[in-house]
Amino acid sequence: MQDTIFETNFEEIRLIRRGKVRDIYEIDDMLLIVATDRISAFDVVMNEPIPQKGKILTAISIFWFERLKSIVENHIISTEPDGYPEICKKYSKELEGRSMLVRKAEPLPVECIVRGYISGSGWNDYRETGAICGIRLPDGLKESDRLPEPIFTPSTKAQDGVHDENITFDRVVELIGSELAEEIRSLSIKLYEEGRRYAESRGIIIADTKFEFGICDGKLILIDEVLTPDSSRFWPMDEYSPGGPQKSFDKQFLRDYLISINWPKTPPPPALPEDIIQKTRAKYIEALKRLTGKEI
Repeated sequence: MQDTIFETNFEEIRLIRRGKVRDIYEIDDMLLIVATDRISAFDVVMNEPIPQKGKILTAISIFWFERLKSIVENHIISTEPDGYPEICKKYSKELEGRSMLVRKAEPLPVECIVRGYISGSGWNDYRETGAICGIRLPDGLKESDRLPEPIFTPSTKAQDGVHDENITFDRVVELIGSELAEEIRSLSIKLYEEGRRYAESRGIIIADTKFEFGICDGKLILIDEVLTPDSSRFWPMDEYSPGGPQKSFDKQFLRDYLISINWPKTPPPPALPEDIIQKTRAKYIEALKRLTGKEI
């Protein structure tokens, strides 16, 4: 069993991008997305991998892509290496459980963030302005409060190593046009609400999340990852207590550790202690188990 992969190097296949977590290869008019065990925090990739993290993220995304396909089409062609092109066969062991063969799409230049609770950068913006991304919110909210209704708070899609910036809906309209902007806002909130309802039935609060969309054959489709611990804040329902930060099933645990050691959030990353690696891994595994009933 291939437990830990920091990066892949499939020599016969064209590598087109190595992201913070995913290695992306091109095969004709398709992409092969491989989720490694790299982990990033504050847009910096740590030196130590989280064992099997890529398999956990892939399993969770596949679960959600299947569950949400009645709302919007997605990019998946196959998630089984046996169904991949012949050129992939010699890499089947590395690909098993941590890869997706997908349709190539033109990604929209916007991160589609939906918030159902007030936390993170949204909480910081609210304290300063009483609003998030130009959306005025009720006075007197506490950190981690549930919002009256989910809000669409988009951001720019920054290059690796550069922080995304929150933008207004008007800016999204400027970037992609009003019709497409309205469509991604509506779809993002529908996807979040469906995900939130299901997750709550499994004891998890999805405080906020990020979706990505692309255009394929003239149609808008859902791409990248969906409702994972890397793209969302997952909180245990039975320990939820507004008024401060929450315990989580995502990499907020790692962020909190890095803040506690006063790391300046710039490269190089600090070395991660083994207990932080294992506790982070345990949180990802718990999220997988609660959401899908499966274990790695």
